[in-house]
Amino acid sequence: MIVAQTLTVHKLFLWDRRLIIQGEIWRIVTGNFTHTNFAHLLMNTSAFIIFYLMFKEYLSASLTLTLLFIISVLVGLSIVITDIDYYSGLSGVIHGLFAWGAIRDIQANRRVGYWLLIGIIAKVCWEQLFGASESTVQLIDARVVIEAHLAGLVSGIAFTLFERVYRRIRG
Repeated sequence: MIVAQTLTVHKLFLWDRRLIIQGEIWRIVTGNFTHTNFAHLLMNTSAFIIFYLMFKEYLSASLTLTLLFIISVLVGLSIVITDIDYYSGLSGVIHGLFAWGAIRDIQANRRVGYWLLIGIIAKVCWEQLFGASESTVQLIDARVVIEAHLAGLVSGIAFTLFERVYRRIRG
């Protein structure tokens, strides 16, 4: 993610509606790995590390990369249906990762999973009704794309449902 902050790479990776429509479809994924400033990068990196530490028992390298890729695609595509022209940040994906992890905890009969899932759903609902916190807006020096948070939450839940169906089909 740090490499995506260099000016040249940032310009190439940024989620940009106009350029995506013109065929630069990689931006659907790579936009999630760009950030508006160092504070934004630090917040998202810290959240990812916390996710990993909380749920590492469920994760392998391949599953982690699959989760990152699939949720990034779903978040990036979801933003296309909004009026947003530019997007950067991993927070939408992080919401999806935490939703996935909470459901994994629930499946492992851990009560904390219910609380985490309720908390993340409540946070996203709050943002949809009242917007993001002004302090976060000031910290990242940009509009918080709460649409990405909602898309991430839905994507993380959808991924767990897909996993369950896939496991049943494979036997």
